[in-house]
Amino acid sequence: MSVAYDDSVGVEVSSDSFWEVGNYKRTVKRIDDGYRLCSDLMNCLHERARIEKAYAQQLTEWARRWRQLVEKGPQYGTVEKAWIALMSEAERVSELHLEVKAALMNEDFEKIKNWQKDAFHKQMMGGFKETKEAEDSFRKAQKPWAKKLKEVEAAKKAHHAACKEEKLAISREANSKADPSLNPEQLKKLQDKVEKCKQDVLKTKEKYEKSLKELDQGTPQYMENMEQVFEQCQQFEEKRLRFFREVLLEVQKHLDLSNVAGYKAIYRDLEQNIKAADAVEDLRWFRANHGPGMAMNWPQFEEWSADLNRTLSRREKKKASDGVTLTGISQTGDHALQSKPSSVSSYEKTQSYPADWSDDESNNPFSSTDANGDSNPFDEDTTSGTEVRVRALYDYEGQEHDELSFKAGDELTKIEDEDEQGWCKGRLDSGQVGLYPANYVEAIQ
Repeated sequence: MSVAYDDSVGVEVSSDSFWEVGNYKRTVKRIDDGYRLCSDLMNCLHERARIEKAYAQQLTEWARRWRQLVEKGPQYGTVEKAWIALMSEAERVSELHLEVKAALMNEDFEKIKNWQKDAFHKQMMGGFKETKEAEDSFRKAQKPWAKKLKEVEAAKKAHHAACKEEKLAISREANSKADPSLNPEQLKKLQDKVEKCKQDVLKTKEKYEKSLKELDQGTPQYMENMEQVFEQCQQFEEKRLRFFREVLLEVQKHLDLSNVAGYKAIYRDLEQNIKAADAVEDLRWFRANHGPGMAMNWPQFEEWSADLNRTLSRREKKKASDGVTLTGISQTGDHALQSKPSSVSSYEKTQSYPADWSDDESNNPFSSTDANGDSNPFDEDTTSGTEVRVRALYDYEGQEHDELSFKAGDELTKIEDEDEQGWCKGRLDSGQVGLYPANYVEAIQ
């Protein structure tokens, strides 16, 4: 068989064959590995679903912020629409990735979970029923052959010991012939020892060969029984492998957005919106609304009247406090500019405003809030509602310039309630105001 005896080193050298006693355990272990692989695949899909959800949330947040900036910034006309189309694309792609996340968890994850539950049955004492059945079947199939193999090993060991003893006896007899001090009786004993050893060698050899023959006769039945149990394990593993292939194909379909009709439509619409941008049309619109094409109330002689004087007085009073209203366009003065928070867009930072405005400056295009981007989405609103003290549950590192950073356990003040995107506005004890995720804090009782 596969076990050989090397007289020079006196150790047994065993192969790694499946047919060796106990080597079926690798096949049995594969059943336990199958259960673990189902759990690993579920964890893999769960992590991917979390990535899809996080990416969708980031796209939505990015689109919300930049839509506000573009709409309230200086860009205008068809190019503004083309720019905003990028945010629309992000919002639609975000919805698709949320659908991917839902498919991974509600379909693929649940499918694996249910298959694992049906395929593997846990025992009260630990382990799986399928593993124990395979272990018992292999042990039963191997037991008769293993018993005969043990007899062969014992017979072989006895035969090899007899051969060794015979060799030693022959060596002693040969040495004694050269020793004149030994008497004939002692030589006779050595010769009898050699003869006895030879007889022992013949007897152990005969027993060894007989046990080996019996082992060889039982080998075909042993192989047949082991093959039968092994095939049962193969069939069980085949079901798992085919199921994994089926699930992975379903995952591929859910991840492959290129085959989703709505995905192609998103970029077809984006391309059309961008190509619709017309520089000539935008320049014509700007000329008509903010350039030489605008109408003008040129100065004319006006007779004095008491009613006109009262009207001018009211205008001057409004100008000194809140600003001036000129043909429906509101423009603030120096005091309003100074009270404006410091967090403004890059466009606002570059604007310069005259210190004094008069009624003669009506229809100035740069006085429009739409033109100068006077309302920035990231300006700090100091007129907050009810303030609430909260405590951070987790560490958070702000990703944008308008986000707060804090450590778990830090306390801060919530100055605005959670919006539809899950963000709150708060103020650190240092005075910094910004946004933070609502679910990262809890109210202090």
